[in-house]
Amino acid sequence: MEKPVHGTIGTDKYQCIIEWRNGKFIADEPASVGGKDAGPDPYTLLLSSLASCKLITLRMYIDRKGWEIDRIAISTNMYQETKNELTNTIIDCDILFLSPVSDEQKMQLLEIAKNCPVSKILQGDLKVRVFAFRNGDAKTIKYTNGQITVLWKPELCQHSTRCWSQLPQVFKPALRKWIDPDGASAERIEQQITLCPSGALGFLKNDQSG
Repeated sequence: MEKPVHGTIGTDKYQCIIEWRNGKFIADEPASVGGKDAGPDPYTLLLSSLASCKLITLRMYIDRKGWEIDRIAISTNMYQETKNELTNTIIDCDILFLSPVSDEQKMQLLEIAKNCPVSKILQGDLKVRVFAFRNGDAKTIKYTNGQITVLWKPELCQHSTRCWSQLPQVFKPALRKWIDPDGASAERIEQQITLCPSGALGFLKNDQSG
C-alpha cells in the first residue's frame, strides 16, 4: 500500500485511533470486555474487510458484464471449532441478492465472490510480522552523493523488501553496493527512509554529513 494504516492508543480503554490515507476512525472493544463500544472491534474490522472486498469485486464484475443488478448485500460471521487439539477458524459469508438475478448469473457471481483479493490473502500463506523502531550504536554504512548521505545499519535491518519494492532505483539487494543514492532525487530518498520502522535507515543532508 502507498501509505500504511496507522494506529495509536492512549489510556482510554480500549479506544484506538486508526488513520488511513483519507481520514481516521475509532476502533474499540465491546462493554463486555471493558471497552465502550465506540467503534468496531478487531474481529468486526476483519469481517468488514472481507465483506467489502467481496461486494466491491462483485460490483466490478457486474458493471463489466453490463448486468442490471442494483443491490447486493452480504453478511459475514466467524466461529472456531477444535478437533484433535487443532483449532480452526471458519468465516461464513452469506450473499443476499436484493435485485432479480438469474440462476446462471448467481452461480457466476458466487465463484467471483469466492476469489476476491482479501479471501486469497486470508486463505494463502499469510505471515504477520511485527517490528519496533530501535535506537543505539550499530555498524553504519554510508552511501553518499552530492546532496544526501544515506546511513544504513545492517544489524537493525529487518524488512528490506519494503525498500526495494517501493524504490528499486535506489535499493538493490542483488548488488554488493546495496544502496545507490544516485538512483532517485534526494527528496524521494528521504521520503522512503522516513517509512523505515526499524531504525536501520537514516540520512544526512550534504551540509550536515561533515
